[in-house]
Amino acid sequence: MSLYIQKLIAQGEHQQQDFKQRIDDSKKIAKTLVAFANCSGGRILIGIKDNGRISGVDPEEEYHMIQGASDLYCKPEVEFMSKVFKIENKTVLEITVLKSKEIPHYAKLEDDTWKAYVRKADHNYMVNGVQLKLWEFEKKDHGEELTITEKEEKVFKYLHENQHITFMKFCNIMRQKPGKAEDTLAKLIRWDVLKMDRTDNGWQFTLN
Repeated sequence: MSLYIQKLIAQGEHQQQDFKQRIDDSKKIAKTLVAFANCSGGRILIGIKDNGRISGVDPEEEYHMIQGASDLYCKPEVEFMSKVFKIENKTVLEITVLKSKEIPHYAKLEDDTWKAYVRKADHNYMVNGVQLKLWEFEKKDHGEELTITEKEEKVFKYLHENQHITFMKFCNIMRQKPGKAEDTLAKLIRWDVLKMDRTDNGWQFTLN
């Protein structure tokens, strides 16, 4: 069992794995729970420092914090599984979250608002309006056909010359208000024409 944990630690933090020395705040860990649930799932190794060193925890106390995060600060609640491992005479708690069938999940923030999160690399990011629209569309059949107008063609030309486009630039080229632009972008992503990526400069859109 210790070899299993050692192999996971060697991977470092990534899209589906997060290290926590301990859980100090159920609201903060709720963001990670919903981010995993909204994406492809993941695991939290509690009792592991950011550098991969094993610190150990009281598993019952940490489990209580995770359960509280799911019950009180995730909407809908995020289901998870837990396992306890002994390694180097220390205890590590593994929390596993599967991709949810109830997407989107929201986390309750310090100001009591509810926001959805996704996981990109080893970070959790608050989703934008485009992603929320995309989730709505994915629950429905395609229904309508994709229509490409001269405005979309201008966007494609811009992308061939600039590689990516920001949301505000898209609004300007399309001459659409933000709400309508979110709809258009979500449809283009759903039809695999564009893809959306998170960068240090925010959300950007590129040709797929």
